[in-house]
Amino acid sequence: MTDFLYGVHPVREGLRGRRQPLELFVVEGAVNDRLQKLLDLAAERGVPVRRRRKADLDRLAGLPHHQGVVLSVEPYAYADVDDLLAAWRNSGRPAFFLLLDGITDPHNFGAILRNADAAGCHGVVVPKDRSCPVTGAVDKASAGAVEHLPVCQVNNLARAIEQFKAAGVWVYGLSGEDADRTIYAEDLTGSVALVVGSEGEGLRQLTRKSCDGLLSIPMAGGVASLNAASASAVALFEVVRQRQ
Repeated sequence: MTDFLYGVHPVREGLRGRRQPLELFVVEGAVNDRLQKLLDLAAERGVPVRRRRKADLDRLAGLPHHQGVVLSVEPYAYADVDDLLAAWRNSGRPAFFLLLDGITDPHNFGAILRNADAAGCHGVVVPKDRSCPVTGAVDKASAGAVEHLPVCQVNNLARAIEQFKAAGVWVYGLSGEDADRTIYAEDLTGSVALVVGSEGEGLRQLTRKSCDGLLSIPMAGGVASLNAASASAVALFEVVRQRQ
């Protein structure tokens, strides 16, 4: 099988990322500086370039909003927990992981992956059920960040949490209910994993029980919570801030 990335940023990162790029499809007649940079990258990687009608690119991307570029790449290869732990141990930094419980919307998932990559996470863990897979839409929403960030799919999220804990990683769930303390009151400078739940249901009960602690993000306005992508950004960059 072949995956298709679309849009300038995802295609650029696809040409620079871990997956093998196969072919770059460019709409007929398009000429601009951004496109030329993609063509130069394709030439550096030895990726053949095909000029095609817009309708052909619409079909490959599955939608008309692809900015005139589509890249075929080898299928996304998920990491496993051992891969993530090895990446952490080889990094020389305290562990920094993000676990997602029930994120099913590709745009939210992509935005969260972009946050995780920008914050310097060693990897992201998602359950195989009740979770969005890595797709072209996710890649687009992540602005191509998923091409550089290991994502691990697991059969049992609670079991994965126990693996991280056994490796010496403290696991904290984000929760607006029954939180032990706010995220600003917890020392996050050591090896940590943050767990973010879905916007509708939050963390599942077993996930909550598996965490070492529950942390909240203080809300000063009239709404009770942030969406999952915004909450992940606040929490991830609080870890970054504390480690400066």
